[in-house]
Amino acid sequence: MKTITLRWVDGQMMVGTDSGNHSVVIGKSSDSDSFQGMKPADLLLMAAASCATWDIIEILQKQREPIQDVKVECSGEQQQDPPWTFTRVHVHYIFKGPVKMEKVEKAIRLSEDKYCSVISTLRLGIPVTSDFEVVE
Repeated sequence: MKTITLRWVDGQMMVGTDSGNHSVVIGKSSDSDSFQGMKPADLLLMAAASCATWDIIEILQKQREPIQDVKVECSGEQQQDPPWTFTRVHVHYIFKGPVKMEKVEKAIRLSEDKYCSVISTLRLGIPVTSDFEVVE
């Protein structure tokens, strides 16, 4: 079982620490109307994108694909009223380098369908879609 720790700092600001003792600031302090840390809902999107991308990069590196850069844009639609439930998530991968399209497509499919625990969990309740592009 994985365990994280969340500590309240001030106002709506918290510090989350993962099982490896790495931390992230979440929220905003009591003397500010703007966020100094990440928004909790954005963390969900970041978790989905980073989980899948981790697998994809590992798969492509094992296949010796010449990846030069990867950028991922993950967007989510939420209901307009509380609790602002996500209704869908879309992941857009942008690869740079002379990688083979079919290998990228297969790596994405393997990650999203077999290895990524976050996307697998999200799909239990909402549609998760993705696409990709390769730029030189």
